Amino acid sequence: MFWFMQGMCFLPTFLVIWSSSTFIISYIIALVRRDVDVILPYISDTGATPPESCVFGFMSTINAFAAFATMYAEYKFVERVHERTGAVSPCLNKVSFAFGIVSCVGMCLVATFQETTVMPVHDFGALLFFLSGVTYAVIQSVISYQGLPYGCSKSICHFRVFFAGLAALAVIPTIFCAIPVGTSQLHWDTNDKDYTLHIVSVACEWITTFSFVFFFLTYIREFQQFTLKLTVNLIEYS
Repeated sequence: MFWFMQGMCFLPTFLVIWSSSTFIISYIIALVRRDVDVILPYISDTGATPPESCVFGFMSTINAFAAFATMYAEYKFVERVHERTGAVSPCLNKVSFAFGIVSCVGMCLVATFQETTVMPVHDFGALLFFLSGVTYAVIQSVISYQGLPYGCSKSICHFRVFFAGLAALAVIPTIFCAIPVGTSQLHWDTNDKDYTLHIVSVACEWITTFSFVFFFLTYIREFQQFTLKLTVNLIEYS
């Protein structure tokens, strides 16, 4: 059996590969068509105009569902650990999953409403995605330490804290540097006003996004340890 077929390992594996491909493919298409600048466009800029907007929207929607499935599997695993050991706070687990769901909804809004068409909804979705995603990662890092020695190792816990902390630090300039500048301009020149703020915001956005990717990468080893089964009960026979 291949390593990615062990347990539920295929979920975070698919999420990491697909999400990375989403950002890279849409960036390459936009770059070839000269719809964005070579140096640090916003991720949303790479999916602002057709045909890359179609690719970005399609792949990002799948990302949202893959992220939800991965978060749900992690939620059920932590729930099981609590039932067996009582080591993890069930309330914290539920709160974490709730923020994860909100983050997935935000991702769907970003994918569906491009910044060049319905900017207020797009920006609202981006805020939901980033802020809820960071909160999810931080809470999951705490849960990981609570669950020791079950689930992941202590070194994986350290990596989760690192990526969650990096995302938390990077998301602040991502938002606050974008407020006075805006996100509607696709092409920038070094002589433009607020160019420095723009670059800081964009760089931090990429850091935040790939911090999420690497955070889910730490799930792979843990997901090899369990399976998730769906039970169907017919109401008329129960």
